[in-house]
Amino acid sequence: MKSTLLLTFILLFADFSQAARLKDIASIRGVRENQLIGYGIVVGLKGTGDGKSEFTGKSLARMLDKLGVKLDGNTVDSKNVAAVIITANLPAFGKAGNPLDITVSSLGDASSLEGGTLLQTPLRAANEQVYAVAQGSILLGGDAKTAFTTVGRIPNGAIIERDVQSDFATRKMFRMTLHNPDFVTAARTAMVINKELGGQYASAKDAGTIDIVTPFSYEGKGVELLATIESININPDTKARVVINEKTGTVVIGERVKISKVAISQGSISIKIGGTKDANGKTTTPQTEEKVALLDTGVSVGDLVQALNKLGVTPKDLITLLQSIKAAGALHGELEVL
Repeated sequence: MKSTLLLTFILLFADFSQAARLKDIASIRGVRENQLIGYGIVVGLKGTGDGKSEFTGKSLARMLDKLGVKLDGNTVDSKNVAAVIITANLPAFGKAGNPLDITVSSLGDASSLEGGTLLQTPLRAANEQVYAVAQGSILLGGDAKTAFTTVGRIPNGAIIERDVQSDFATRKMFRMTLHNPDFVTAARTAMVINKELGGQYASAKDAGTIDIVTPFSYEGKGVELLATIESININPDTKARVVINEKTGTVVIGERVKISKVAISQGSISIKIGGTKDANGKTTTPQTEEKVALLDTGVSVGDLVQALNKLGVTPKDLITLLQSIKAAGALHGELEVL
């Protein structure tokens, strides 16, 4: 029995009547998360800790010394303790007292952090300033068989200790950066912003940067200005692109990708784009035993994929054909292989 063709492909057709909000395609320069990192100690493990790791023992000894416990030796060995690295993202405009989720990762040879408790640990930014303090019980998630036992999470496990300074309300100029730089989108964005604000306040500096001067009516109201700008709808322009994942057999196709006149033959399959037309203007199909697909010149890759799907082309053959068409210069767009 002939097997059913399982061809995975996705056609991404941009509907230009559905615009995107500016806040979804661009960011305000300076409004971003900051990465935090810290070194800490996890206790309460059930014999799954670091054991005789030198830095873990010294860290434990220093901690006990600060708590008033004096030890004769310089290190302490315990399988119930593990050295860990704590990471977190400090959100833009984070304020003192707000909680943060943190990730705890084993640094030594501990086999599991299950049941452990992270002791109070300062979290520093790249400038080495402490912005948060972390502590709490570690959650691994999943069951004992599927959980990755040397990495855990602590929801709301850290507390922000200092505000992230910002002068947004009084700024005289703002800079926006597009997530996908494009000259058409940048020019279009500046034009729409100027129309919304009623003057020449926005200018595109390059394919990914738009500068906005604060209008007189918005002086001291930077938050209101950005709220107005970010809610503007923009029709972003996109490049013609085909993305192929050879491992999964997935083909992602943009609407703008076109194919010029070309003939393709692989095994028992033949594809001809820009075929011969009869007196009635219809494309003629040769009477052969081969599986043939005839398409008009300028068809999209989506049309080609659908035609190949009907002919029983496998995902592997489809990927090979698209790469060959691109190599022949007949596929007009970028071809990206993952």
